[in-house]
Amino acid sequence: MFHPTNLDPSHIKLEYHTILDMLAEETVSPRGRALAQSLRPSAEIRRVRALLEETEEACTLVRSGASVPLSAMEGIDSLLLLLGKGAIYTKQDMEQLLVWLHAIKQMKRYLTAKASVVPRISSYAGSMEECTELRETLERSIRYGELTDEASSELGQIRRYMRLAEEQVKRRIDQVMHKHRDALQELVVSQRAGHYVLAVKRSARKLVKGTVLDESASGQTLFIEPLEVSSTHAEWEAWKSEEGLEETRILAVLSGLAESYKHELEQNAEAMAAFDFIFARGKLAAIQHGCRIQITESPLIRLQSARHPLLGSQAVPLDVQLEGVTRQLIITGPNTGGKTIALKTIGLLSLMVQSGLLVHADPQSELGIFESVFADVGDGQSLSQSLSTFSAHISAVSVMLKQAGRKSLVLLDELAAGTDPAEGIALSIGILEEFLQRGTLVVATTHFNEIKLFASATVGCRNARMAFDAQSLQPLYRLEMGAAGDSHAFAIAARYGLPDLVIRRARARMEQRESGTDDATSFRSIEIEDELAKPITEHPREETKSHSSAHVPLQRGDSVWVHPLGSTGIVYREPNERGEVIVQVKGRKHAINHKRLTLQIPAAELYPDDYDLSIIFDSKETRKLRNQMARKYVEGASISTPEED
Repeated sequence: MFHPTNLDPSHIKLEYHTILDMLAEETVSPRGRALAQSLRPSAEIRRVRALLEETEEACTLVRSGASVPLSAMEGIDSLLLLLGKGAIYTKQDMEQLLVWLHAIKQMKRYLTAKASVVPRISSYAGSMEECTELRETLERSIRYGELTDEASSELGQIRRYMRLAEEQVKRRIDQVMHKHRDALQELVVSQRAGHYVLAVKRSARKLVKGTVLDESASGQTLFIEPLEVSSTHAEWEAWKSEEGLEETRILAVLSGLAESYKHELEQNAEAMAAFDFIFARGKLAAIQHGCRIQITESPLIRLQSARHPLLGSQAVPLDVQLEGVTRQLIITGPNTGGKTIALKTIGLLSLMVQSGLLVHADPQSELGIFESVFADVGDGQSLSQSLSTFSAHISAVSVMLKQAGRKSLVLLDELAAGTDPAEGIALSIGILEEFLQRGTLVVATTHFNEIKLFASATVGCRNARMAFDAQSLQPLYRLEMGAAGDSHAFAIAARYGLPDLVIRRARARMEQRESGTDDATSFRSIEIEDELAKPITEHPREETKSHSSAHVPLQRGDSVWVHPLGSTGIVYREPNERGEVIVQVKGRKHAINHKRLTLQIPAAELYPDDYDLSIIFDSKETRKLRNQMARKYVEGASISTPEED
């Protein structure tokens, strides 16, 4: 596996190195693999367009089922390193070189024939040199790893004499074998140290004149080169020596010829590696169902049906737009709802496109060319890391603020996480304002309403939410532009078995906070002692579902889902004759038709019997005044109900 050492940390967080790993696996040569691993996004639009065109053409051939004659170039790098150093290649080296030259010729002719299908790639074939003289000389000189008799006239003549000498040796030893057959252990001619010998019985040693070259393990058999053969064998050995000298001379000549093509051979190696790299991109595109989308110099994001390349069939299409005056997109929604995947999809696809890789998206999608892509994306900090989650976030953002400009893309996951919410929210909004002033494109995720409100009230910002099925409590992993989403924490908590008592108290406290009544005196235990005495529902999710589907009259204090606002609210005033209900949502009161409300939890289950609902609906100042007026007359004092929206 490829372990990046010089990749941008943001790119690693977006898993760009995993894409490079997959790309490298599609190469067939060491040089092609090195090119794949060194691929980096480019901010030059002309280069990006050229890379995308190459990849698209390669993918077209791959999808057609064509077999591209790429070369693995085995051993070629070591051969090229010897060029210009006066080295003499071995016969095996020469054969490798010949095989590679055949591959060069085949690749060049293949691409030329495919010019109508892959015009850009085929135009590169002209950079390859067939080295015709070298190839034809090697074809004549090398076969099956050996020099041929045609390698030189001298070598051919030497080998003819050598074969004659060997035949004479064989004839003479056959004659001796039949002459002394009774002295032999077996009628077999064998070889020892390159000499032809006979297996002679030790007892008959004196009958066979010659040199003992070996004996059997028992010592009863001697392997003798007969005297009649020795002189002829010497002649044969002399011709073999001449052959070796001539082969060395020929290899030196061939090596010199190869050196004269040093430039062309190195150029061929670069070209073949480039083709390997290009077709690896094409193969990866085919595997990932990639296509070539539009690119522009303007920093923008316009993705349609975009899928994360590492999720395979599990990837849900993403539609997202960030362009024109809108420079920031704030994504909200529940945990595990796909917010982080949305960020990673946007970031990784941007890096891939600027690297000349095709992506799985609608061809009409469009991405700007970014000079830099920054990402603080992840699932939180490991216990082994020295920085806290908040410190790590701030450290990453600090680097971004030093470098990001108008042509930068910044991806921020979980704004305001890891610290006091009030301070974290204030810092996050300050950071967003700074990026907005610079014109930097920002996509961020958050759970905090204050940041959602900032986005909805600020020119240049826009909200989006990850779709969530409130009935089944299942995330839909679909990004919906233009609206903020809820975390659905209470519903999800109930689904996963959090006690109903805990959820009821949490809802009441949230309403207090949103209505501004969460001061030290009012944000009390909510009659915890009485609550603890109540039985806890075994299956809160099923009970909630039954309430939401039941057609019961709404009462003051009921928790309801407000469909037009996509949020939870509390009934402030029961339905009038027109069926309108006054509902308080995040401190504001709205008149909503009862048909557009779904009961979630009845007030009877949320609060004790004697619970003062004014804690939820009235401000702290109103409640203080109401208490004073209950004790005595307060001149000029009056309490009015705020107008509903």
